[in-house]
Amino acid sequence: MFKNTLKTTVLLAAIGGLLVFVGSLFGPTGTYLGLGFGLAVVGFSYWFSDKLAIRSAGATEVSEAQAPQLYGIVRDLSGRAGIPMPRVYVSPSAQPNAFATGRSPSHAAVCVTQGLLDYLTVDEVRGVLAHELGHVKHRDILIGSVAAAVATGIQALAQLAMFAGLFGGGSEDDDRPNPLVMLLLALFAPMAAGLLQMALSRSREFEADRAGAQLCGDARPLASALRKIEAYAGRLPMDVSPAQASAYIVNPLTGRTANFAQLFMTHPATADRIAKLEAMQPRLARSTFA
Repeated sequence: MFKNTLKTTVLLAAIGGLLVFVGSLFGPTGTYLGLGFGLAVVGFSYWFSDKLAIRSAGATEVSEAQAPQLYGIVRDLSGRAGIPMPRVYVSPSAQPNAFATGRSPSHAAVCVTQGLLDYLTVDEVRGVLAHELGHVKHRDILIGSVAAAVATGIQALAQLAMFAGLFGGGSEDDDRPNPLVMLLLALFAPMAAGLLQMALSRSREFEADRAGAQLCGDARPLASALRKIEAYAGRLPMDVSPAQASAYIVNPLTGRTANFAQLFMTHPATADRIAKLEAMQPRLARSTFA
């Protein structure tokens, strides 16, 4: 847990440091302008993140009467996690998958696809929901929104740098940045911010896996669920916006995208996640029978 928390802190600091560096090229107010723009853009999506994600999934809220088993699992796990009962949604997608959303534990929602309920066992569904509630408890949506706000600010400043590099002119006697430097910065700063965001997302997925396994007291159901979801994601397409794909427990667009290097992935490799869960199992078993 400490390792992932430290990694999250370092990655957030790195993104923030990149913003400060890019902003400093525009004078004292550059950083504040970039961050302000990022907060304005991402603040809206964060505040309404649950509605945007649910709408993208075409999901419908269900009551306990409509889905008693699913509702009971979520209620039990949220009680164990010490967080309020989230709203429960079901998406009609045939691909097994799930995500959590909401700006805080008291304004959270969990969504599972119909495919998850059809193809996974009850224990596997429980493992998946424990993972999603781990995201809710650790406020990963807030962390991701902060990172996105800063990255958006970097992108805005990079566009200004591109404009300045192309049209800023200037002579050798003034103290304005070299146009070539500005152009290079405009190209590479957003890329660096994006890579840091992806690394942060992968770190939070590992942490949610750990939290989910501990919440269930058994890592095997979640490991089995990840294996199944990965296999189905490659065969059953899902109509979901790429902007929402990172919210799911496994990238729902796996079957439609190229197999890029892990550096460019928002999710860790499923095999790595399963290996970490399997390594946890002996400790969980000992604590269960202690």
